[in-house]
Amino acid sequence: MRREELAENLIPLIGKLYRDHGVVTSIHGHHLINLSATGVIAAHDRAADMGHPAIALEQTASVLEALLAAAPAPSSIDIARVAAAVAASEADVLSALFAEIPDTEAGSTDVVLYGFGRIGRLLARILIAQAGNGHGLRLRAIVVRRGSGNDLDKRASLLLRDSVHGPFSGSVSVDHEANVLIANGVRVQVIYSDDPAATDYTSYGIHDAVVVDNTGRWRDEEGLMQHLRSPGVSRVLLTAPGKTPLKNIVHGINDDTIHSTDRILSAASCTTNAITPVLKALDDAYGVARGHVETVHSFTNDQNLIDNFHKGDRRGRSAVLNMVITETGAAKAVAKALPQLEGKLTGSSIRVPTPDVSLAILNLTLQRAVTRDEVNDYLRRVSLHSPLRQQIDYVESPEIVSTDFVGSHRAGIVDGLATVADGVNLTLYVWYDNEYGYSCQVVRVLERMAGIHPIVIPARERVLAETLPA
Repeated sequence: MRREELAENLIPLIGKLYRDHGVVTSIHGHHLINLSATGVIAAHDRAADMGHPAIALEQTASVLEALLAAAPAPSSIDIARVAAAVAASEADVLSALFAEIPDTEAGSTDVVLYGFGRIGRLLARILIAQAGNGHGLRLRAIVVRRGSGNDLDKRASLLLRDSVHGPFSGSVSVDHEANVLIANGVRVQVIYSDDPAATDYTSYGIHDAVVVDNTGRWRDEEGLMQHLRSPGVSRVLLTAPGKTPLKNIVHGINDDTIHSTDRILSAASCTTNAITPVLKALDDAYGVARGHVETVHSFTNDQNLIDNFHKGDRRGRSAVLNMVITETGAAKAVAKALPQLEGKLTGSSIRVPTPDVSLAILNLTLQRAVTRDEVNDYLRRVSLHSPLRQQIDYVESPEIVSTDFVGSHRAGIVDGLATVADGVNLTLYVWYDNEYGYSCQVVRVLERMAGIHPIVIPARERVLAETLPA
């Protein structure tokens, strides 16, 4: 009961920091915003379960109170890492850390979701949860084709209820007269259209918006350029692999190549986002000579529930009754973010009867020999301390299965107990929530495009390959 009381006392501090100061708090990368008391406790316990240094609720309270007293500017602050820094030093660590936050006026960027399927609805949930004090990314509208007479009510219901990710955290209502969904007080215009070039967004008060195309209908520059013909749109982000010459962005890997002049970008695929950060870390430390990526992937909406015609090979067979061998371009797509791996990777995929969370098996030949303990320790430290902390997580548990990763914010999670190392031959198992984890990566790319990603405190240091055992 004592822990529940402590957790309940933390909730208003977390909320006030977020609403009044735009401060996103987390425990080893796991957000604390909008959690219940049991959720706050679980976030602290999860850190220890995942091999991260433990943090007591009392320590979190001390850091949160100090943060409120300092009244910092918008930022992303890892409470566990700040607490560890405070415990390790007698100096005024908090003042030094908060001094890193620039005193700048927070801006905002309008976002339009074109398509409202699995990824579109999860993006909406994330953007609404991060609405905070009105700065940052602002979800202004969704664009869909009208499906029925009660279309608006059905869209609201799909946002409110999700069989995989659970209920929406808050309330969703409908303003039928204005064609608006109201989620936790955020008004989201619903626009009915099947032509990406035909909507005047400025008539809805939307300007310089980023359109996130979730339909997958257009994957080339010519097709996506249609969005830019609609007044009020300045940029487009595709949530699928983009065809050359579009930049395929994996946040944490090549998001530094995003420029203000880029008008159309791709956020690549869920699998590419899951494996590229791990491959980057391994290539930096050991060198990747060649490899094969096999993905055991949950079924998707493009498959049939029961046997029926499908233009793709094998995908016409029932998704819920069969394992289905199919192709994946993820291995080749890695080279679009990591050019040094061009031509070194092959890939294939097996669709399996689960609705979410997938597993990538990396069979690699490295340029130097490794041991299981060495590579696991390195990837664990990468997940804790490196600039890839948002992308890579690490777990060691003999009981963990796919559903344990539903809702993970990370692009991929290395299963350390499954690692196999034999000289230069390495096999890694990387779990990933191909819906939510990918959606988090998309939001990070959006923040980078908008230039509003909050400063990270403490800064993420690089885990150097030179620190590894010879």
